[in-house]
Amino acid sequence: MLTRNRWAWLPVLVVGIGLFLAVLRALQSTGNSNLVPALILLGAVVVPTTFVVFVSGRRMAFDVSGGVVALTAMIGGVVGIVAAGTLEFDAAQRLGTASVVFVGVIEEAAKLIVPLGLALLVAHKWREPADGLVIGVATGAGFAALETMGYAFNQLIQSRGELGPVISILLLRGLLSPAAHLAWTGLTVSALWWARWRGWAPRSVALFVLAYAAAVVLHTAWDLSGSLTGPVIVAAISLVLLFAVSHRVARHQGDRVLESRRRPELAGLRR
Repeated sequence: MLTRNRWAWLPVLVVGIGLFLAVLRALQSTGNSNLVPALILLGAVVVPTTFVVFVSGRRMAFDVSGGVVALTAMIGGVVGIVAAGTLEFDAAQRLGTASVVFVGVIEEAAKLIVPLGLALLVAHKWREPADGLVIGVATGAGFAALETMGYAFNQLIQSRGELGPVISILLLRGLLSPAAHLAWTGLTVSALWWARWRGWAPRSVALFVLAYAAAVVLHTAWDLSGSLTGPVIVAAISLVLLFAVSHRVARHQGDRVLESRRRPELAGLRR
């Protein structure tokens, strides 16, 4: 199993911010609109990418590679946002404004499509619960980045090319994304991987369903909040839950290592 540098997230963040500021300065000094896509892209991906690297560097060991994490973020994000966009459009056509209640249900399910496919179709690889946690956070990062790019593009059109509103939405959504899509999907996919690791035992499957329901409740509470207080509370709860799960996964791995040292015949066996 592989371990990661726990401080690798710092240069990712510093370099990402530097690139964003360089593009922003060039755009402001030249007025070259060709730089706008680069600004939106960097503004949308820097913080989610940093958070994925941060989570992967925690006190956990896992088998999934950086390339797989990046590919999962890209494919999972695209599949998730396409599925969610289609289903949300259908719901809006049928239910009108009442469809907002189902956004959390739809998006949290859409983000599970690729991780669920991996769990069922690649049963012989990436079996550790830690693998699921990283895959879930990466999928949430891809989804969040694409969604942020969409919001920023719409803001650019509505503001008739003004950069101020675009930068504001990039900063706001970038800062909040770890406590939203990344945390919620990390929680559900880590529970999915735990159920898989436990051989789909009924109690572990029930735990996955509970994790999905919790993600939907948090997502819906976030969407329906009428002020900044609501999202702040939801963000705090989401991050606490995510870090609690990551700590539990790391402790579970540590307990298994200690047990395998005491009883070598159990090394590599599931319990």
